[in-house]
Formats: sequence, structure tokens, C-alpha cells
Amino acid sequence: MNRKIIKNVNILTMNKEKEIIENGVVAIRDNLIEAVGGAEILEKYKAEEIIDGRDGILMPGMINTHTHAAMVVFRSLGDDVADRLKKYIFPLENMLVDSSLVSLGSRYGIAEMLLSGVTTFTDMYYFEDEVAKAAKELGSRAVLGETVVDFPSPDCEESYGGLGYAEWFIEKWKKDELITPAVAPHAPYTNDSQHLQNAFLLSKKYNVPMIMHVAEMDFEIEKYKSEYNMTPVQYLDSIGVLDNNFIAAHLIHVTEEDINIIEKRDIGIAHNIGANSKAGKGVPPLKEMYGRGLKVGLGSDGPMSGNTLDIITQMSLVGKIHKLFNKDRTLFPAREIVEMATIGGARALNMDKYIGSIEVGKKADMAILETSSVNMQPIYDYYSTIVYSANAGNVDTVIVNGKILIKDKNFTEFNFAEVREELKKLREKIKKTAEKLV
Repeated sequence: MNRKIIKNVNILTMNKEKEIIENGVVAIRDNLIEAVGGAEILEKYKAEEIIDGRDGILMPGMINTHTHAAMVVFRSLGDDVADRLKKYIFPLENMLVDSSLVSLGSRYGIAEMLLSGVTTFTDMYYFEDEVAKAAKELGSRAVLGETVVDFPSPDCEESYGGLGYAEWFIEKWKKDELITPAVAPHAPYTNDSQHLQNAFLLSKKYNVPMIMHVAEMDFEIEKYKSEYNMTPVQYLDSIGVLDNNFIAAHLIHVTEEDINIIEKRDIGIAHNIGANSKAGKGVPPLKEMYGRGLKVGLGSDGPMSGNTLDIITQMSLVGKIHKLFNKDRTLFPAREIVEMATIGGARALNMDKYIGSIEVGKKADMAILETSSVNMQPIYDYYSTIVYSANAGNVDTVIVNGKILIKDKNFTEFNFAEVREELKKLREKIKKTAEKLV
């Protein structure tokens, strides 16, 4: 038996009733939540380790439904460059990205997420096997998709080589406890119909997610309007690649008909408000999508796009930007935003049966936010405190799959300082290469 007990915490269960338990107690046995309640748990269960939450807020681990973690090595580059994807990011990646860079960037990026209370993340990049190994090393839960594009990429010499890599990757990781492998066609405009269908067949064959950027770009909307007289969502539906394993990142430029399709196909939605607003791409109709009960989670996008990897930052932006855009301060109460960051993200990834809330029988993925820092008092509404007062630095303890990874705001085992120094050593090489693109 391996049992831990967390006491003296205010529990946001995020269960169906959104139950809050003040001065609560949680018992964890091995990697599962064994009991949730009050002081009676302390009398009923004996534990090898007791964690004093010190009147903090215990919440489900946050879920980042869309990112490119390894791109942290490029953070703060080209933030204001026009047409950045084609003229800056793709060329930069072709010149610099290799397996060692992805390994280092992933370890740093995953560390940043864990330190901010993100216990599950969805990633799309190259050399995804290195991302998987990094996630395992740090102990994070992850959904990882190998990128597929219609041109030679850093890890594939041939166009669409990512499909072969993806199948090898899925075979390797399909039985892992923490890693869910996936296939990730980059976008409709970087894949033709046949290869999108091939990716979908791969997803169906192994029953794994298919991840894609959809309805994000202005030129993307124009392309499918002129070539098919359709939106990107309608086009993808017409070629038969949408189902409940499909995770769509962004969905900025969508119509009512698109939302009907998304609902019908039960698609997961990764909403990336920080990156979208920074790029000036637009504000998606989240009010309508959430109101329809669609599977909406929050994402940071890559750290070159949104510059942060934590979800606490995203929660605040979701509230403020959508209230402003809709001119309605009552829109998206903080409880709904925390829901998107936790159980909503789990629903988007079809993982809500075992993560996303603090309930008996679910995986022990959770975070404690300390409440002693100056920005955290007074507390009248726990949800509002998390969304509008907290920051990533308030995360004190992080547990994934029953293992304590962060304690007192530091890793229990992983040497983050070493990885940070490795990253800093890359700076001059990356800077010199990037200067050639400006």
C-alpha cells in the first residue's frame, strides 16, 4: 500500500455538482483518489505521508489542450513579425530543429507547465518521441501528436513523412500509462485531402486522437471559400475526417453551420485566447460553443505564440477578453472558466472518465495553490481568486498519477536548474540564425 493524505485544504472538486469542501481532506492510494471529504477521513485512513495544505486551494490538475512545448527555445523571437508562420517560424525550424533541441525544449516546457499546475498537456510537434521521453522523465501526463505536413520537415526528409513516423510512434507508446500517442496533421492548408484521410484512418485504426489547427488563419478561410465554397470545418466534414477523437485547435473563424457540425461530430475544442489575441487573429464564438455544451478546453498554444505555457494566465484572459468582446460583464462566471481549465479540457481530450475532477476512483492529478501570498487574500470566491487574482507562481504542490512532482514550489526530483542552463547556452546560436530571417 502507498497512501498519501492531503489535509487542511479547500477542495474545488469540479464534480458534476461543483462541490466545494472547505478544510477538506483527500486520500490517495497508489495513483488513484481513494476518498474525498472532511476530517473523518483522517480517522478512517492511515497514510505513509501526510501533506499539510496550509489552507490552500486544492484543485484538479489543469489541462493544456494545445501547445508545442519544445518551441520554448524560440520564446520572445519574432513576436511582431507579419506573416510569421510562413516567413519566420517554418524557416527557423528547418534551420535549427533537431532531436536534441526538441528534447531540451520539451523538458523545459513541461517543467514550466508542471510548476504552474498543468498535469496534462496536448502537444503537436516534430520528433514527438523526444517529447514523450521528456514527459515520462518529468512524470507528466500527455497527449502527443506527430506533425504531418506537405513538405520535408525537420524529422522527415519526404513530404507527409510524419504519417509513417506517427504510426511508429503510436505503436511504441500506445500502452503507456501517462502517454497517449496521436497523429497531428498540421492544418487543412498544409495537407491534401488524401493525406488527411490517411491520417484519419490511422486515428481510427489505433483509436487515438487526431489533432489539427483549424479555422485559425484569414488566408485559410479565403482558400476554402474560393476552392470549395466551404469553410475549413465544412471541408473537413465533407472528406469524412471529423469524429469524437478529433481535437481542433483555435476554431476562430467558424459559422453557425460549423458549430452544428462540431456538435454533431462531438469534436474536442482547444481554445487558445492568449495566442489568438496576441496575433490579432480574432475572437472565436466561445459564448455560443460553450452554451451549446460543446467539449471546450483551454490551451496556451506554443510558447512562441502565447509566450506562456500555464493555464492560469489563459483563464484570466478568457474572462476579460470575452466579456469585452461581447460587452457583457456577466459572461463566463469564474466557475465556468475553471471548468474549462480542468474537467472541460478532460472532456475535449475524451479523458474525463479518469482525470479533470477530484472524485473517488479518478487518477490523482491535482495541484495546491497557496493562499499566503499577498495577491491571494482575502478570498470570498475561490473560483474568482484563481481566475483573476492567482498567477502561476502561487502553485505550491503538484501531484500527477499519485506522485508528488512539485513540493514547496520546487521539483522533488527533476533538476530544473540544469535544464535552464542548457537552454541558455543555446541562445547565441538561435539568435544568430534568427537574425538572418528579419
